Amino acid sequence: MTRLEQMGMRAKAAARTLRTASADDKTRALEKIALALSQRCQEILDANALDVEAAEGKLSPSMIDRLTLTPERISGMAEAVVAVSRWDDPVGRVLEVTERPNGLRIEKTAVPLGVVGIIFEARPNVTSDCAALCIKAGNTCILRGGKEAAHSNQAITAVMRDALAASALSPDCVQLVEDTSRASATEMMTLTEYLDVLIPRGGAGLIRSVVDNAKVPVIETGVGNCHIYVDAAADVEMAADIIFNAKTSRPSVCNAAEKVLIHNDIADTALPVIAARLEEKSVALHGDAAACEILPSAVPMQPEEWSREYLDYILGIKVVDSIEEAMDHIERYSSHHSDCIVTDDEAAAARFLSSVDSAAVYHNASTRFTDGGEMGLGAEIGISTQKLHARGPMGVGQLVSYKYVVRGSGQIR
Repeated sequence: MTRLEQMGMRAKAAARTLRTASADDKTRALEKIALALSQRCQEILDANALDVEAAEGKLSPSMIDRLTLTPERISGMAEAVVAVSRWDDPVGRVLEVTERPNGLRIEKTAVPLGVVGIIFEARPNVTSDCAALCIKAGNTCILRGGKEAAHSNQAITAVMRDALAASALSPDCVQLVEDTSRASATEMMTLTEYLDVLIPRGGAGLIRSVVDNAKVPVIETGVGNCHIYVDAAADVEMAADIIFNAKTSRPSVCNAAEKVLIHNDIADTALPVIAARLEEKSVALHGDAAACEILPSAVPMQPEEWSREYLDYILGIKVVDSIEEAMDHIERYSSHHSDCIVTDDEAAAARFLSSVDSAAVYHNASTRFTDGGEMGLGAEIGISTQKLHARGPMGVGQLVSYKYVVRGSGQIR
């Protein structure tokens, strides 16, 4: 039996007890995790410093930003765990009730998914977020982070397991695969005897690899080739503010804007205003021929870039002749994560919101709001870009399945 299979066996055993744990036991366990993260902050920072030092010169500045922990970010991690602990327990909720003519009472009841495997990259805060969400929803989890955050993930997991050991829950509710080789990821993808679902969090390459190769059921998350369409009837200053926020507030995350489509009728006047705002953060502009003609500083867009998620201070720009062309472009190139229209034309907004098939569609607001906390869902395990099981921010309420509880009084068929 491999080490990962042994972890799976322990996770499966812990899941049997966790699925019937009381809401209070789960809440108290999460509170202990949050307190431990705060109290052992320096231990986590020391481990993270090793990862950041190793990443210098190898990762982009935006990716190093994702990797780096600070006392404030660790405090935020602890606060996120507390926030999850205060959400209503989703397990055991009766979703529907049917009374049959023969007297049977059928209750559609929320239950945990079971054992959740999560493969993610260089964001150590994901470790505590995912663990907290899984525990609250009655799931055990096996986490496998990237090599870039190996020391950080080990420290965070050790803190959480110690906290769980001091609670009513098993430390095996949270386990970390310390082997960050490709072989460990491949093995996780085939761990059908132990994993009930696999969730990849990271770049397009990781997600595509998991979706293409996993035998375990996958919930696809993450890739955010997000578009902002600036309509002919847009308020230009509003558009500039939205684009600036969506691109530069944190370019390394999946809800950051990557492409701007702008109507030809206002491109000549609006693009210089938008470019001037983006210059404040030294955003590199890549444009089609029309955009480059208006913006001499822009470089020509390569065809393969239309599908690319930059995760950096780079923005692609295309001039379009109509809302139809904008929506056609989004349909072809969007990852169907988050897409936005900026316009004062309510009819155009209505067309865009109903026609664009993405997990989140926006009218006059930054795509950066596609986030569990910002949408009032609490921390999320990822942004699902697929349609089965869950779509959009996956919080506690999306980490459950259901079963039918049938109550009778001796009925036979």
